[in-house]
Amino acid sequence: MNHYSDRYAECLASVEEDARYSRETGRFPVLGFTSNYDVVLRWDAGTYRKAIGKYLQGVPEAKNGDTISDLKDLARITSCYMMQGLGGSFMIESREVCDYLLEHFSTEYALGGTGAQGAAALGTLGYPVGIHVTDLSREVCTFLNHEGTTVIRNGALTDISEAAEDVLPSYNFIMQFDAGDELSIDGKTVAIPNSNRLILFFGNMLPTVPLRKDFFDYWILPENTPSSLLVSGFDAIVIPELAREKLDTLVPFLKTTRKVHPETVIYLEGAFYMSSATKDLLFEEVSPFADIIGMNEEELADQAKRLGVTVDIDLTKDVLRGLEAILKRFPAGGIILHTRDYSMYYGKELKGIDIEKGLTMGNLMSGTRARVGHYGTREECAETLSLPLSEKGLKFHEEASSLAGERFVKAVPSRLLEKPKYTIGLGDTFVAGVHTSFIRRI
Repeated sequence: MNHYSDRYAECLASVEEDARYSRETGRFPVLGFTSNYDVVLRWDAGTYRKAIGKYLQGVPEAKNGDTISDLKDLARITSCYMMQGLGGSFMIESREVCDYLLEHFSTEYALGGTGAQGAAALGTLGYPVGIHVTDLSREVCTFLNHEGTTVIRNGALTDISEAAEDVLPSYNFIMQFDAGDELSIDGKTVAIPNSNRLILFFGNMLPTVPLRKDFFDYWILPENTPSSLLVSGFDAIVIPELAREKLDTLVPFLKTTRKVHPETVIYLEGAFYMSSATKDLLFEEVSPFADIIGMNEEELADQAKRLGVTVDIDLTKDVLRGLEAILKRFPAGGIILHTRDYSMYYGKELKGIDIEKGLTMGNLMSGTRARVGHYGTREECAETLSLPLSEKGLKFHEEASSLAGERFVKAVPSRLLEKPKYTIGLGDTFVAGVHTSFIRRI
């Protein structure tokens, strides 16, 4: 039996030296492709119960492609997801809904976008990072303002603070909810099974993910070699024709990157709530160039189901079977799965990369954010080490190692946090942590 050897302290101890090496060599993660300004609605179970008590009519339900056009839709869709403890993303098409949320919930503001949040998390630990953003408002750039965080302007790396623009930010509403809170649905009391969040875009601000030509022109040059490239931020595109348009720019860039920078790790991150049509197109076009596809357990179960494979995420053999089905359909090098109790890599061995270190740092950075409510410093990450390892994660580690077959498998149990202080952006922070392992000594 393959028992787990705890490397958390070892991996955290390497952060300062890795960041220094990355600064000196100019080889650092480059993260794309979106940024926005999130309106975080502070969760109040009593306020939410009053809302669904007044506006919920019939059975909670949500269909693929649903939009929120009034308060009845808000109650119907959000209660459906909360009952299952699921995260999701929906468009708001009514100002009335926005006004209701702002009037009835207290708010705080936060950074949005996988690439942007990843850059903020890495910057907090002192890593340099390049970023492609879609919102350069001063509000967004303030969150990203760490030494070494850069964008491309006029053909050169430019500090994010110097690139800030005097424009209005792009807003998204974030509704996070807590496990254990009770809702009254159709005369019955239902306990929310998992803490999670819903992302609600205001309808007339549908993201189009504008891609900057200067970004692609710079990073395709032989002398500018990223340690890794994150492809993310396409989850809000629901129109396949728009996704196709973006891929017509992105795919040739990835193809050239693979030739010019063969050592750069290309990482594709999806989202459970991504439009099925967009996801299929994105995975179909990008996976041949990707070393890694990243996903959480909800996305694994959904993607495998659409390939005809039913996955019980509590059964190790089912998880591995689902991952294998996805890799056969979308030929990336491997898949990274991140869950509450563990993270794992499944696929081809990545030569010269300590993927266990990446999984460990991803767990540690996301766990610290869940614990303290913001991107963690090295000192705060060290405090997270006092948390116990997940028993479920330890069990998965041992079972996955014995069931791996011909695939290369690494699984790392998480530090267990029963009551997270924050649930927003944990997956994005995990992805940032994984990218620290791609800073290789060459």
